[in-house]
Amino acid sequence: MKKEICVTLGDPNGLGPELVCRLFPDRRTDRAYLMLGPENGLLWHMEKLGLEKFYTVLDNPAEIAGAEPGYYLYCPAVLNDFELKVGMADPEGGRCAGESLETAMELLNSGTVAGLVTCPLNKAMLQLAGFDFPGHTEFLATRSGVGRENVCMHLGGPKLKVSLVTTHPRFVDIPGLITQERILRCIELTDGLIKSLGLDGPIAVCGLNPHAGESGRIGTEEIEVIEPAIREAVKRGFNVEGPFPGDTVFYFAAEGNYSAVLAMYHDQGLAPLKLLHFSEAVNITLGLPFPRTSPDHGTGYDITGTGRASLESFEAAMEAAELMVDA
Repeated sequence: MKKEICVTLGDPNGLGPELVCRLFPDRRTDRAYLMLGPENGLLWHMEKLGLEKFYTVLDNPAEIAGAEPGYYLYCPAVLNDFELKVGMADPEGGRCAGESLETAMELLNSGTVAGLVTCPLNKAMLQLAGFDFPGHTEFLATRSGVGRENVCMHLGGPKLKVSLVTTHPRFVDIPGLITQERILRCIELTDGLIKSLGLDGPIAVCGLNPHAGESGRIGTEEIEVIEPAIREAVKRGFNVEGPFPGDTVFYFAAEGNYSAVLAMYHDQGLAPLKLLHFSEAVNITLGLPFPRTSPDHGTGYDITGTGRASLESFEAAMEAAELMVDA
């Protein structure tokens, strides 16, 4: 039997249930998948798409252990009163996303399931619902006991793979969060990922400032923090180069000169990544005690229910999770 995997439906008012309803009915599987979230999100899209029920509802999520291959659903009891508002940003959608994640973490921490695929949530709605986390990465790092400082957010597509030193802080806070220890941890985790993918090119490290600081004339973070971290990483045997200006390094990485890029902050790394791979990249949280993947897009309230959303990123996230739990 293949290891079981959880799929959180994310914010049910967004694309999560639609992606599931469009992909799962015709997707053959040799393992058991447990979807977590309210059923009415799935029922709405099933009716719209003319689908028969393709999953089995469980009264107890622990029943997924050893279940026959197929798709299953469990709705946490606290979400039984959820009122669906398709295409709308609403704190109740954030509550669904948060409670589904809490249930997923219980199953992952107990070893009942081996991996997690997360459908999109709205960070603002998650916080309005009382979950004080900037997003999935921080939530999972905290609830797993690993700690935010020990995980690394990574998004990868066919040509470009990007890890982030910082995830979702305010821009003004970024310089203080970039430390030698943090850079080294992200290099270590990224190195492990690219080797598992059979890649052997170097990791390129971005500078923080324009032109990588121009030898201290534009900023000193490269000299004081980033360069020493790279030297230490090389000393430890990692194949890493930099720091490079963020306005050029992604071109050379996409051309195949580097296996991955380590960016200093969210938009530095993800703007070029999404330009190339918006509908096909996979979000992976490195450093967790279990594999976690996600599509690289958001809730897409404006196109939910229209059938316009691409399935590529979600399908790639499913495939990546399967490879990682079976590795």
